[in-house]
Amino acid sequence: MISVRSHGTLLILLAAILWGTTGTSQALAPPGAHPLTIGALRLTVGGGALFLAALFRGHITRDCFKQPGITLLAALLVALYQLTFFKAVATTGVAVGTMVAIGSGPLFAGLLSFLFHSERPDRRWQIATALAIAGLLVLFIPAPGSILRVSTTGVLLALIAGASYAGYTLAIKQLLPGRSPDAVIAIVFTLGGAVLTPFLFNADLRWAIEPNGLFVVLHLGLITTALAYLLFARGLHSVPAINAVTLSLAEPLTAATLGILVLKEQLTLAAASGMALVLAGLVVLAYNPPQKRY
Repeated sequence: MISVRSHGTLLILLAAILWGTTGTSQALAPPGAHPLTIGALRLTVGGGALFLAALFRGHITRDCFKQPGITLLAALLVALYQLTFFKAVATTGVAVGTMVAIGSGPLFAGLLSFLFHSERPDRRWQIATALAIAGLLVLFIPAPGSILRVSTTGVLLALIAGASYAGYTLAIKQLLPGRSPDAVIAIVFTLGGAVLTPFLFNADLRWAIEPNGLFVVLHLGLITTALAYLLFARGLHSVPAINAVTLSLAEPLTAATLGILVLKEQLTLAAASGMALVLAGLVVLAYNPPQKRY
């Protein structure tokens, strides 16, 4: 029988796998799709879908607004993540941007948990995070003849994205007790989408009504945002926030796998070794040994 914590771990891993399809989806976007516009549309569509679903199911209650400060902070961090992550990827490339943003998330989560909650990460988290980050570093070693772009500005933006992700994960974790995860994630992402709405006012959105563009927007909004974060919020009920952030390292692992299978990218020995290390780290963290009964 699957324990509550194991069930939560599976939900978070599934969410991370869905996030890992983001890069492949963006590759299908028509010319003219700007990173900031993509991020704003993703959050607006995803947040709106989450809010309407939660409202229809009667999950939006007064209790959802009892911690307005934390709710607003989570929404601002969600919006900041969209801006900095997509801009980082555009500035320093998908490989470096994703590696720094997602790879730094567990480190920031551990630091924030210690500073604000005096929580010390356990040994299993330390081993899993070390394996996964080492795997990411190996995974993105450039193949012979390739050119790896590294921009200082892009790396800094990716670090801000990693800190933002860790921050809003911890904030959402605080909002969950006594509330519906559907409602919490819906309100946070709807507010985050509202923050980014001004980026759509003067943007050229003609690409978004083309068949490929509409597919990208709906996939990013409904699948990689609404569905993925709903799974993530439900998983957070039973999984510590810092563990959840480390489990999210399945995202770049998924992205690398899709690059090989869908985009026909070359699988080098370094890439295979890196993927194995990331997978080992996730297995260490996800494994929940049965409790002995006496």
